[in-house]
Amino acid sequence: MTLPASPSEPAMPSAPEAGARLWALRGARAAVSIPGLILVAAFIGYAGLARESGLTLAETLMMSALVWALPSIVVLTGAMAGGVGLVPAAIAVALASVRLMPMTMALVPILRVEGRTKRWHLLFAAHFVAITAWVFAMRTLPDLPRPARLPFFLGFACTLTGSVTIITGLSYLLVDDMPPMVAGALFLLTPVYFLCSLWTAARLSVDKVAMLVGLGLGPVFALVAPGADLLLTGLVGGCLAYGGTRLARHLGWGRDT
Repeated sequence: MTLPASPSEPAMPSAPEAGARLWALRGARAAVSIPGLILVAAFIGYAGLARESGLTLAETLMMSALVWALPSIVVLTGAMAGGVGLVPAAIAVALASVRLMPMTMALVPILRVEGRTKRWHLLFAAHFVAITAWVFAMRTLPDLPRPARLPFFLGFACTLTGSVTIITGLSYLLVDDMPPMVAGALFLLTPVYFLCSLWTAARLSVDKVAMLVGLGLGPVFALVAPGADLLLTGLVGGCLAYGGTRLARHLGWGRDT
C-alpha cells in the first residue's frame, strides 16, 4: 500500500501543477502494491470457482468487472449455480453488498470538491467502492490535495479493476492446470487480507473490539444459525462492541472509544 513520501523523496507537486492526468497516473502506479497483488490472487481462486460452477468466460468477466466486490460475486455465483431465481439472488447480493453503502457515504465527502466535482463523477467512483479500494482511499487520500483525490482514486481503482478482470479471464482459461488446493488457498487470501487491512486502518477502539467480538461469535452462529451466521455476527457483534465501548468510556477506561 502506498505511504506518504519520506523526507528523502521529492514532495508531490500540487494538484494544479500536476494536473488531473498526472494524479490519475500516480493512482494507477499505486495499484501495483501488496493489496493489489493479494486481490489478484484471490480472483485467480475465484476463476476456479466460477468454472466449476458452470459459468462461461463472458459471465465470469462481466461479474469481475461490473459486480467487483468479491463477496457479492461469490454470492451471485452460488445463486446461479444453485438455480436460485432472479429475485432471491438479487436479495442475497443486496444483503451481501449493503455494507458498501456506509463505506461510500464515508468516502464521497473525501473525494468531493465543493462546487467543482460533478455528481456523475462521484457516482462512477462509487462503483469501485470495495474493501481494498476503500481501505486504500481512507488511508491515502486525506494526505493529498483535495482536487487530486478523485483522479488519484479513479486511477487506482480503474487500474486495479482492469488488472483483476484480465487476470481472472486468463486464470479461467488455465484453471484446469491449477490444483484445487492452490485455488482454494488463493481464494482464502482475501478474507485474511481484509481482516489485516481493517485492523490496521481502525483508529477507534470500538472498531477493533467489534472485529474481535465478530471473530468470536462467527463460529458460534455458524453452528447455531448457519443460514444467517454473517448477519447475526455483524448485528450482535456490532451492538456488543458499541455497548461495551460506550460503557468503558462512561467508566473512564478509554478516551478514543
